[in-house]
Amino acid sequence: MAAAHGCLLASIPTTRITKMPQAILSKEYKMKVPYKLKQGQSRIFHKLPSGLNMEVIYQKCLQDDKSKTEKSWNPPPLVFVHGSFHAAWCWAEHWLPFFSQNGFDSYALSLLGQGESDAPEGSVAGSLQTHAADIADFIQKQTESSPPVLIGHSFGGLIVQYYIANEYSELAGAVLVCSVPPTGNSGLVWRYLFSKPVAAFKVTMSLAAKAFQTSLPLCKETFFSKGMEDHRVLRYQELMRESSRMPLFDLRKLNASLPVASSEFTRLLVMGAADDFIVDEKGLEETGSFYCVEPVCVEGVAHDMMLDSSWERGAQLILSWIKSL
Repeated sequence: MAAAHGCLLASIPTTRITKMPQAILSKEYKMKVPYKLKQGQSRIFHKLPSGLNMEVIYQKCLQDDKSKTEKSWNPPPLVFVHGSFHAAWCWAEHWLPFFSQNGFDSYALSLLGQGESDAPEGSVAGSLQTHAADIADFIQKQTESSPPVLIGHSFGGLIVQYYIANEYSELAGAVLVCSVPPTGNSGLVWRYLFSKPVAAFKVTMSLAAKAFQTSLPLCKETFFSKGMEDHRVLRYQELMRESSRMPLFDLRKLNASLPVASSEFTRLLVMGAADDFIVDEKGLEETGSFYCVEPVCVEGVAHDMMLDSSWERGAQLILSWIKSL
């Protein structure tokens, strides 16, 4: 999804997120198949006002790159928000190392009930309001005077839209990656039913019935491009199966609360994937039109752009967009 116009990022004074919680992950993982961190990454818990702990995987910028970049500008911290059936690990695989190497401090959050985060009481993890409030609490408590760029994928993108619409905190920018449109996913579902009934059936089986968790071909078609190696799909399938202990939302209540409110926020990049099986071209265009920005469609990648075989295409686009503001 897409690029946008906006105020100069350089006009926003930034310092790095420096205050990190002291809690360290114990060896009692919530995920039966825990994600093994890469070199330079750390996992901590951010304690929310509710008393629940939210998993954060973070990776500081490399010292050599920091000394180079700070001569000309001070890169904002990046905060990543995942979508359904994912957790912080989906950003840690490729994009956290990439942005670390390019001078950014990067923080991937696991929403409540996902990954290694605590689960709230009830049958669902939360709402747009509660998820956005949790993200805001992390940003506000772990930031001194450093507005971050907030990056959301799929339903995480919808949470980011709610965040900017309600102005929870100052942001240096926001990026929507294969995001659910501001009106929700109901339009996508009905459009598929009438124009692509076979695809609609597959999406319903894959996501609503969670068939992607046991079918390698369906998992691959739903989230990845055709060129993705099967052994990688199997690994991510296993992690996705373990990532979500409860649904992110009550979808009926969610759709009843949409669309999100309009926003005058302009430092926005809307980007989608040419091979996206979930968010189609019209869904991408709808999001771009809602925010009056021209969406960007990345070729050669599917819905899980950050994990796909050509993951660097989306990462490079975001890097160029931030540097060009």
